[in-house]
Amino acid sequence: MKMHDEPTMITGGAGFIGSHIAERLVSKNIDVIVLDNLSNGNKENLKSCMGKSSFKFVKDDLTDPKELFANLKNIKTVYHIAAYPEVRTGFDNPGLSYQDNVYATYLLLENIRKTNVEKIVFASSSVVYGEPSVIPTPETYGPLLPISPYGGSKLACEGLISAYCYNYGIKGIIIRIANVVGSKSNHGIIWDFINKLKTNNKELHVLGDGKQTKSYIYVNDCVDGFLFCAEKSNKIEVFNLGNDSKTDVESIAQIVCKNMNLKNVKMLQGGGTADGRGWIGDVKEMQLDITKLKSLGWSPKFTSAEAVELASKELINAVK
Repeated sequence: MKMHDEPTMITGGAGFIGSHIAERLVSKNIDVIVLDNLSNGNKENLKSCMGKSSFKFVKDDLTDPKELFANLKNIKTVYHIAAYPEVRTGFDNPGLSYQDNVYATYLLLENIRKTNVEKIVFASSSVVYGEPSVIPTPETYGPLLPISPYGGSKLACEGLISAYCYNYGIKGIIIRIANVVGSKSNHGIIWDFINKLKTNNKELHVLGDGKQTKSYIYVNDCVDGFLFCAEKSNKIEVFNLGNDSKTDVESIAQIVCKNMNLKNVKMLQGGGTADGRGWIGDVKEMQLDITKLKSLGWSPKFTSAEAVELASKELINAVK
């Protein structure tokens, strides 16, 4: 029996990526429990799942869980997506990344080890690499030196998961994701640009110098990648999940303006750091080496620019 034929829990399953994974699994008639405190998620994201006999929603907080252990008892696989989602706020309040990412992951693992859960699939991030000297960056790159509290917290979570997997016989899949874009997102660069332009369609304030260049992955490709990775059965395995291209902030701004039918928008740069970053802890260049996943048979359908194009159209319609 494959893992996906077995009961699954998704932490943060009412959020952006989590709700897309939930929809995909429920569509396959897999029993799914979504656990979310709704601080960043929205039950509206799960409307296609509601009422299905294979689906259950539980409002619970991983940092103060009331129902977590009881709901884990029959679960075989946990997708751990719940996290504090904003990288840029870490400088002002680093405690949020610790509380919602590291401490929450520890409490989840403590509950998992006392049940029959067989596998945890963790949504890590490209930011654990910090500013690597090798781009595209492979999974084997080191040392890992994150430059933001968010990146540090994700790396700490990876360490905890690895230790628990080795100590308690759990299988672990760590997925380091590029920037995910698409419908249901309520933060990030595309969302920010759309909302800024709705307020003022003559000018667009871009944080930093606009040259920050990163990989973007469309959310459907991300879900495909998660489900593909989750079938791997090693004790602990790390995968990069992204694509073979990247795009810069200025290009994203131009795509958003085009899809909002706005012309002659003046780009105003600034408000970031002296060296052109959007904020302290912002990585200026990021591209993941996805050779490992491609060699196993997975590859994304959309490039970075295509992902931004699709996502901007979806989010523009959502904002309307």
